Amino acid sequence: MPEALFSPIEIRGVRLKNRVVVSPMWQYSGVDGRPTRTHTVHYGRLAEGGAGLVLLEGTTVARSGRGTVGDLGIWDDSFVPFHTRLADVVTAGGAVPGIQLIHAGRKGRRNPPWEPQVPTPSGDDWPVLGPSAVPIGLDGFSTPAEMSRADIEDTVEAFANAARRADEAGYEVLELQAAHGYLIHSFLSPLANRRTDRYGGSRDNRFRFLLEVVDRIRAVWPDRKALFVRLSCVDAEWTIDRTVELVRELEVHGVDVIDCSSGGITGRPVPGVKADYGYQVPYAEQVRARTRSRTMAVGHIVHAEQAQAIIESGQADLVALGRELLHNPNWPMDAARKLGSPDPYAQVPARISYWLRKRESSFPGFVPSTDGVGSR
Repeated sequence: MPEALFSPIEIRGVRLKNRVVVSPMWQYSGVDGRPTRTHTVHYGRLAEGGAGLVLLEGTTVARSGRGTVGDLGIWDDSFVPFHTRLADVVTAGGAVPGIQLIHAGRKGRRNPPWEPQVPTPSGDDWPVLGPSAVPIGLDGFSTPAEMSRADIEDTVEAFANAARRADEAGYEVLELQAAHGYLIHSFLSPLANRRTDRYGGSRDNRFRFLLEVVDRIRAVWPDRKALFVRLSCVDAEWTIDRTVELVRELEVHGVDVIDCSSGGITGRPVPGVKADYGYQVPYAEQVRARTRSRTMAVGHIVHAEQAQAIIESGQADLVALGRELLHNPNWPMDAARKLGSPDPYAQVPARISYWLRKRESSFPGFVPSTDGVGSR
């Protein structure tokens, strides 16, 4: 039955019409941090394809926190109207608008991935910061400056201010990027965090920065709105057991969903892990089973039956798709048809549903794609 994947779910006061989520994916198209028409078209199209939640790409909380010059930002109040437009277009497309907040940390000040990574962009107003002056050690990555206590406090405040602006703009879900080697993740890992003060050393000290960010965000982010955290559940010198310990702390601090990813602290995938279909789903399953948190599975989720089985078996509460939705923004409608939904167009706005039904009635021999992957 398709009801599992296409059943609604309520997280705090946010109701998602189904369990399909558009994963955050950088477009590298911002202009001085501001969204452009490219983003409006891109996110509107993804929303109209039928996903329940559209998460905006990693959006930087401070100008110095950008990964590349094309990253979106939300570090100033003047950015709010631009984000309001994006939230409105996603809502009009029938999805819930969400945003991922990020500080790139020691992965900052880089060129877009299709350009040579050396030399890096000018750093005059773009310092690369990290918990310690420990470089990733790959071409194109600068050695970060160790953050002072004032830097840490300023960054925690920047996350809180960004969350306030996201609320003003109309986003209903906020996700913190605490994975993949970016700033928050680097505080968690002893490979990147060599501090000897209250933000380094012991497990609790390395957890502290993330928990302070969560607390400051929860102070300004409305109680009815959902808060997600993306974690690298398994990484070099980081185990699923350590993730479970962290998630239990995050539950107490008001986090609702754990987005379960992996790798990145060394700039590389997890050693020995093959990126096969659904390769990160077991992380979401373990976190869900061993804590009280809801989880979101991500990573090579491609087929309708695959996504359905993840939800139906209780491995995760949500499934996030990335490149598959770039390939086919109508994946949710294709998946509904593939799974035998009596009304595959119920997940899209009425104006779209009308024309799709009219197309079928006008061309009786027309058969849309039913492979759950791409339209033909």
